[in-house]
Amino acid sequence: MNVIAQMVTQQIAGVAARQLAQRLGVSEGTAQTAVQVAVPLIVAALARNASQPEGAQALHDAVNNDHDGSILDNLLGYISDPSGANGSGILSHIFGGQRPAVENNLAQATGLDQNSAGSLLETIAPLVMGAVGREQQQQGLDPDGLSQYLGQQQQAQAAQPGMMGMLSSMLDSNNDGSVTDDIGRIAGNFFK
Repeated sequence: MNVIAQMVTQQIAGVAARQLAQRLGVSEGTAQTAVQVAVPLIVAALARNASQPEGAQALHDAVNNDHDGSILDNLLGYISDPSGANGSGILSHIFGGQRPAVENNLAQATGLDQNSAGSLLETIAPLVMGAVGREQQQQGLDPDGLSQYLGQQQQAQAAQPGMMGMLSSMLDSNNDGSVTDDIGRIAGNFFK
């Protein structure tokens, strides 16, 4: 598991997982599984976007301006009311027009309904950005360094056996610029 995924999934355990599950109207196990699928999707999309110089600069600036990692310091408060963190805006930047397809495929892969999948992604995205912010600050990463770091995180995911490795290694595996076809194939292959 990569550092970012580990940081976020460890934060969402115990009371935080129960609170998230209650907010989504699902079991705690379903919520934790969905988080374990959602975080690598977001990290892989960030890595893909940051692989271009303008994407790396935009992400670096966004992290510097809005995502210092402090969101992780009051996780229970955030999960009880995530509306102020602009998860929807983050997802629009990360997934663009592919967001509905990503939500649909996450729902199919985890047993959530599409609204709950969207809500989960909106909740998780600011946490992932906060984790990226902490790493960027701690390591003093410039845009190029952030791009390399996210690429390494994605490679660490790909090296893992099981769901997270499969998700990240196959995300846009055909390099067509669209994750929709790849996420559908991932869910189909993994959950047969």
